Amino acid sequence: MKIKVKALYKFTLKFGKWNGFALWHKFYTGNCSNIKLPHVKHSIFLRANTSDIPAFLDVFLKDEYKIKFAQKPKIVIDGGANIGLFSIKMKNEFPDAKIIAIEPDLENFQLLQKNLLHYENIHYENCGIWYKDTKLKVYDKFDTGKWGMVVEEDLIDGNISAISIKSLLEKYAIENVDVLKLDIETSEKQLFSENYEDWLPKVKMIIIELHDWIEKGTSKPFFTAINKSFKNYSYSHCGENVIIVNEDLA
Repeated sequence: MKIKVKALYKFTLKFGKWNGFALWHKFYTGNCSNIKLPHVKHSIFLRANTSDIPAFLDVFLKDEYKIKFAQKPKIVIDGGANIGLFSIKMKNEFPDAKIIAIEPDLENFQLLQKNLLHYENIHYENCGIWYKDTKLKVYDKFDTGKWGMVVEEDLIDGNISAISIKSLLEKYAIENVDVLKLDIETSEKQLFSENYEDWLPKVKMIIIELHDWIEKGTSKPFFTAINKSFKNYSYSHCGENVIIVNEDLA
């Protein structure tokens, strides 16, 4: 009971008395398939009894992405977009931004499309982000649920395409990326180990969740690549995310 009361307090504090109570009631009755939030233009769809719930709470209740932007982002890449929650947040804060949402898991991707259907200037890629274009398999390697799907290179039995950031920029004719958000479940180790020299200097801000707590050694290539690519940058945290601002492009 104490846990429920504490959660109710957080909901009402964040969303207001009546909206907060309505949302709290939806979550605790399992009726979370159609969520409406103040200041969010369209409904959000979640799957009951899945990692969609804590993912939603991280983004919209705990403000894991409450980040100050020096300028309005025009180009946003949402890598490891899951069901589209970060993209929803960005589209409601910056409706003119062009967003490319990338998600390898097909079930997540289909819900992502549903959640973003009514927003304009969003592009979808049902693939994994990798250091090269190749074939990947996607699976729940660490048994963490739909918000922890992992990709690994598999040229024989791979069931999903991989795309490099370089290829992504070429495909969409992008010169610079204002925001690169990455939550790619240990794939940052591969992404920043090779072939980053061309595209990384073109990124103004990186928002990344690192996963050494799942697999050791995933963050070292990231910081090595940053220090090789950026002469001047700032470092900060927001929730579980590391934020790097490339001051060479500021």
